Amino acid sequence: MEKEFISELFQKFEEACYDLDGLECWSGRELMKVFNYSEWRIFSNLISRASKACEGSGEKVENHFVVYTKMVKLGSGANREIEDVALTRYACYLIAQNGDPNKQEIAFAQTYFAVQTRKQELIEKRLLDVARVNAREKLSKSEKKLSGIIYERGVNNQSFAIIRSQGDKALFGGRTTQFMKKKLGVPTKRPLADFLPTLLIKAKDFATELTSHNVVDKDLTGDRAITTEHIENNTAVRNILLKRGVEPENLPPEEDVKKVERRINSTEKKILKEIKKDKK
Repeated sequence: MEKEFISELFQKFEEACYDLDGLECWSGRELMKVFNYSEWRIFSNLISRASKACEGSGEKVENHFVVYTKMVKLGSGANREIEDVALTRYACYLIAQNGDPNKQEIAFAQTYFAVQTRKQELIEKRLLDVARVNAREKLSKSEKKLSGIIYERGVNNQSFAIIRSQGDKALFGGRTTQFMKKKLGVPTKRPLADFLPTLLIKAKDFATELTSHNVVDKDLTGDRAITTEHIENNTAVRNILLKRGVEPENLPPEEDVKKVERRINSTEKKILKEIKKDKK
């Protein structure tokens, strides 16, 4: 396949894309032309096979294939209503996979949509990684803030560690921090939060912020009162999670947040390097 032809096809696929309520879509009718099919009857059969493949993959067909009607102008100047299908990038990929590979357009599309779909997956994964790292940093700041508040109210670092562990025990339904570390395979000297999913990191953060607020608002002093407050806040957060069908102690561990952070930083360095290279 010649470079000029590849460039031409790439441009066609990019131009055929449009925005539908914030969602990237392709028109089945327009895609038919780009794929070099001359009859809608034949191309609609291809779409049907792709939608079955979509269903077989466990995805909801209606999330990727949306049938609708639109008005088109005929050569005579009259208008006629025809059927069309709004297709997501994943739907286009499945259509290409079920198409005639002897068609150069189909062969190109199989790679084009596979690569683009993979790019989207990588973007989504990176956004989730960034959200988790940010949540962990926020929790660290909240715990530092609480530590500063209660230090002025007669609680030392050793007592703060006990207060925090009692909060964990309440959040995890009576299971200690050490128990959860062992269950999740967390190294002894590493914080439990570094291996928790984003939801639980945010849950711990919310409970910590509540404690900081109430210690000041209720003018609490001493280990016992502040420990009780932190336990009650973590219990309240746990109850919210349980009502929504989430059992904190049964969620699986996530990748070490420090590794995630290093991966993000490494990617950013590569991106900056590429940008600098392009500017030269």
